[in-house]
Amino acid sequence: MSGSSFGKIFRITTWGESHGPGVGVVIDGCPAGIPLCEEDIQRFLDRRRPGQSKYTTRRNEADSVEILSGVFEGKTTGTPISLLVRNQDQRSKDYGNIAVSYRPGHADYPFKEKYGFRDYRGGGRSSGRETIGRVAAGAVASRLLNELGITLCAYTKAIGPYTVDEADYDMSQITENSFYMPSSTAAEKAGEYVSSLMAETDSCGGIVECVADGLPVGIGEPVFDKLDALLAQAVMSIGAVKGVEIGDGFSAASSVGSRNNDPFRMRDGKVCKETNHSGGTLGGMSDGARLILRAAVKPTSSIAKTQHTVNESGEEIEISIHGRHDPVIVPRAVVVVESMTAVTIADLLLQNAVSKLDNIKKLYS
Repeated sequence: MSGSSFGKIFRITTWGESHGPGVGVVIDGCPAGIPLCEEDIQRFLDRRRPGQSKYTTRRNEADSVEILSGVFEGKTTGTPISLLVRNQDQRSKDYGNIAVSYRPGHADYPFKEKYGFRDYRGGGRSSGRETIGRVAAGAVASRLLNELGITLCAYTKAIGPYTVDEADYDMSQITENSFYMPSSTAAEKAGEYVSSLMAETDSCGGIVECVADGLPVGIGEPVFDKLDALLAQAVMSIGAVKGVEIGDGFSAASSVGSRNNDPFRMRDGKVCKETNHSGGTLGGMSDGARLILRAAVKPTSSIAKTQHTVNESGEEIEISIHGRHDPVIVPRAVVVVESMTAVTIADLLLQNAVSKLDNIKKLYS
């Protein structure tokens, strides 16, 4: 299987299956000298860990990370960083009824057709548990970005029909509710909505918003490796994500040029934008404004409600998915979106270091 790696210089490769011995990531190209310990990574992993509220799967996993290489005396060494999280609470028997059936909304059917084989225990590489490696890598990337004064913040903008308007954002509330929403009122309504779906053995989706502050101007390349293009690839590669937008995104299609354009101004001797409809990118490069990204996350595919499907023998059957599954995946996807954003920015920052001769002369003169 190809396609388990992402990035050119800061390159990550995730590995492992949902019901195998463990999952993890190898990070190549991380600069030496970055302060890093297991606690730095664990803080990120704890944000996606299951079993933290009644709205998440009851799979009881500590998701404790082990640093196997690439760190010595509390700092990165410049060699590959290998990170491992051992699986501890698999219940493969929960998947016995779908061993020869295709779950609606899952990768079962195309996976079997492509490879002639599939790991039906939780989906194998197609499981959401693969994102552990992404989050661990995102924690390392974020340490690099923090050293450069770049900060990221991701949160839930919407759960089902309940959306938080930007004017009502209260960032202090993000860690105060089970949904990571910047509004206690919206979180309460979302909780009632998700509870009603749980009673109906159904699920819902939502929107994750991620913002990055402190980006220098010029990160990203103007043709194929645009900042927004690579962010879209990185975030769309998350299994549950079905759409990505930057800045005004799809609403820009119904705008007009005089309103959608961001006028430039001079402030404190620096060029800046009066508005930020572009979401921090112009021509595929960062423009110095806040980067704003949103990801649309689909409803959890594994639901106990009876659904119509077929089995590997071509028979039409009814199926009900057993096991422990999130009625809404959005809260746990927040840190995954943030992590893939951090990995993308870190990689492009390192590429940008050799974008002009002056930079190279400063390094080697």
